[in-house]
Amino acid sequence: MQTVIPGLHASTPQALSFAPSTHVRAFLVQRPEGNLLIYSAETVAADARAIEELGGISRHYLNHWHEAAFGGGDQIASAFSAPLFCHENERQSVSETSTVAGTFSARHTQGDDFEVVPIPGHTSGATAYLWDSGGHRCLFIGDTLYLREGEWVAAVLESSDRASYVESLELIKELDFDLLVPWAATAGQPFHAVTDNADTRRRIDAILERLRRGDDH
Repeated sequence: MQTVIPGLHASTPQALSFAPSTHVRAFLVQRPEGNLLIYSAETVAADARAIEELGGISRHYLNHWHEAAFGGGDQIASAFSAPLFCHENERQSVSETSTVAGTFSARHTQGDDFEVVPIPGHTSGATAYLWDSGGHRCLFIGDTLYLREGEWVAAVLESSDRASYVESLELIKELDFDLLVPWAATAGQPFHAVTDNADTRRRIDAILERLRRGDDH
């Protein structure tokens, strides 16, 4: 596991089979209430010893159902006794490969430092997670935004809902965070991004302009 900031650790990167120049990672969030694993990656199994040394996993959260094909939720649940959670809209798709322990449908908090924020668009149940580490406010954004050669870009698919995507980006633009932590990033390039409110708004406004004129990124 690679330490990003104190309390946040990235799994060994995994190349996407259909886009090997793009790597995905899962992230371990250390909390007194129990550690959380955000996203999935097959490499989590290889990092098992390091994860156990960091306190294991009490809950596993997916951003969207595409992740369920990477890493195997049941494998992680079995290895770490970690129940899997996702948006209610994703339950059926996730359940095809993994056992879903619980779902949610609305914005809410889990403890004092972790907030669940649905951001439909990339998929109908895409969800962001906002974690206050005590020194940083980290936004786990899944594939709604990812880092391509270090730049923030969207991922509008044929199956995505462009109007919902735009609404979600408008919401994200107003969230207070200083570290963007996507699921995917270009191999060998930064896989998280330090930001501030002004920088976030500037970058997302540029994405919104592209999406509104019909671009996919």
